[in-house]
Amino acid sequence: MIPEIKKILYATDLSKNSAYAFFYAADMAKRHGASIVMLHSVEPGHPISYAGSMVERMVKNARKEEQEEDVEEIKKGLEEFCKKVEPQAGHACLALVSKILVPLGHPVEEILKIADEESCDAIVLGTHGKGWLKQTFLGSVACSVLERTRKPVFVIPLPSEKTTIDWDKI
Repeated sequence: MIPEIKKILYATDLSKNSAYAFFYAADMAKRHGASIVMLHSVEPGHPISYAGSMVERMVKNARKEEQEEDVEEIKKGLEEFCKKVEPQAGHACLALVSKILVPLGHPVEEILKIADEESCDAIVLGTHGKGWLKQTFLGSVACSVLERTRKPVFVIPLPSEKTTIDWDKI
């Protein structure tokens, strides 16, 4: 028996591919009466070491504040994207999105962790590029998520015809 889809994790790297994949997540949510958890993972910067001095603590605090500002900016950008795609999606995007998460961490680890923590029934993400190699065709994140999860994963390629869907242009 196929389990019900009530919550979808939509993972984005803010690329054209992932913007296109959002329409699939939104359509799936609408058809199943599901909600969407939007996720964009931000890889943390490499720490600078100043041998445990007060300068090191100041640098860490400054970086933390910068990261928090970046996270808030990304959340606002995701909300704006959602508002802008509503006419193309044909329904209220923000009504489908239950959460927007922007954790600091490696994308694969965050996707897997959030999918479990939020009890998501499916994962939707876009692919990167095209090529002969599996990792090149799927992208390393999509490939790793597919290999490591037991949840259904919908990997959406960018269509071959030119698309106007882009995070910067919507």
